[in-house]
Amino acid sequence: MTDPRRALPSVDHLLREPAIAALLDGAPRDAVVAAVRDTVDAARRRRAGPPEDWADEVRERLTLRTGRSLRPVLNATGVVLHTNLGRAPLARAALDALAAVGAGYSTLEFDLHAGVRGSRADHCRALLSELTGAEDGLAVNNAAGGLVLALNTSAVGREVLISRGELIEIGGSFRIPEILEKSGARLREVGTTNRTHLSDYRSALSGETGAILTVHRSNFEQRGFVATPAPAEIAELAAGTGVPWLCDVGSGLLIDLAPWGLGGEPRVPDAVAAGAAVVIFSGDKLLGGPQAGCLAGRRELVAGCRANPLARALRADKLTLAALEATLALYRDPALALTEIPVLAMLTRTPAELAAQAGRLAAACPAELHPAVRPGESAVGGGSFPGAVLPTTLVALDAGGLGPDGLALRLRLGNPPVVARVGDGRVLLDPRTLPPSAYGEIGAALRHALDLAGGQRVP
Repeated sequence: MTDPRRALPSVDHLLREPAIAALLDGAPRDAVVAAVRDTVDAARRRRAGPPEDWADEVRERLTLRTGRSLRPVLNATGVVLHTNLGRAPLARAALDALAAVGAGYSTLEFDLHAGVRGSRADHCRALLSELTGAEDGLAVNNAAGGLVLALNTSAVGREVLISRGELIEIGGSFRIPEILEKSGARLREVGTTNRTHLSDYRSALSGETGAILTVHRSNFEQRGFVATPAPAEIAELAAGTGVPWLCDVGSGLLIDLAPWGLGGEPRVPDAVAAGAAVVIFSGDKLLGGPQAGCLAGRRELVAGCRANPLARALRADKLTLAALEATLALYRDPALALTEIPVLAMLTRTPAELAAQAGRLAAACPAELHPAVRPGESAVGGGSFPGAVLPTTLVALDAGGLGPDGLALRLRLGNPPVVARVGDGRVLLDPRTLPPSAYGEIGAALRHALDLAGGQRVP
């Protein structure tokens, strides 16, 4: 039997095909040639031989080559801080600040009064101090970078005491022991996995101790036979021995969300008030801003972090600082923050609001999918409030012959992409993480998915 791959056309031959040659009118020649070459190479590797339609496959590969890889999506999963989807959507004030600073020049490192070079470390400094109650503040590129900077500044070449129960792994397979090692400090474990007492820290203190580190177990909970010293106890021990207490609280929660059933997550101002020398937290989780690492604490330690040569490698760029400053400014009025910061607004939506939104979303979906509303649960995500249950109202869709996975795939490959959940044989849409203005786009995306499927619907 003759292998069909022996008869594959050349790249030059395909470029002369009218449908492929027409692509040159809207795309650079190099990109079209590369897409044709990719298509021929793929056909050569396939035992089935050439594609049914060369032009369609070249067009698809050209789109992949020339399109943006970082694209906006509609998040219908109900996971508010979805790490894979970019975590916190930004507030309008933050977006306006991004546009204003990104469109031209700025005072990133320029002092307008003196007419000389300034410091980017001054941006967000006053707001971080004001909102947390700390003496000083510093913003860097992310929270892991902030932790490395704080450890390197206070304990390079020395021991850092940390409970075995806090040697956690955070997102992206980054582990606290590995971060600690890269900072130049030495790990000294105290206590056990489930129980650590103040006496464990006290007995481990020595002339080699550079810092005490506590890390919030943000992505899991410990229950049962567990023990952890109170923050005030650790603060008293650290102050009495002159050893700084570094407190990594994780998510950057600034206001109390307990009235909405979200309790147990440490607030940054509480950690500062408890006596931590430096508190480290994220900007793009519960704070609701851009990816950033924030440090708030005692003046001399934060100043040491600012002067550390590592601070340059970990510094935040102008867009991050602009968005973070605008987000922080909203917290001056907590009521305004709850409505204007998308993460907080999504987390505090009431069951009645979600039920009404689910009804409107269901009405926008094609009738062939038999949209039905039903109770369900959302998730906070981002390693925050791991045990929290967020009641919601879901829109369940019957994909029929497409199958739920097939419909979900077509939604992800649409324009705009829609990321949904699949459960109990249905595609599930959660209005908690969808702006009502997007319901029409969701309906159009579903209609397009059905049209592509050639009518594979419920019998």
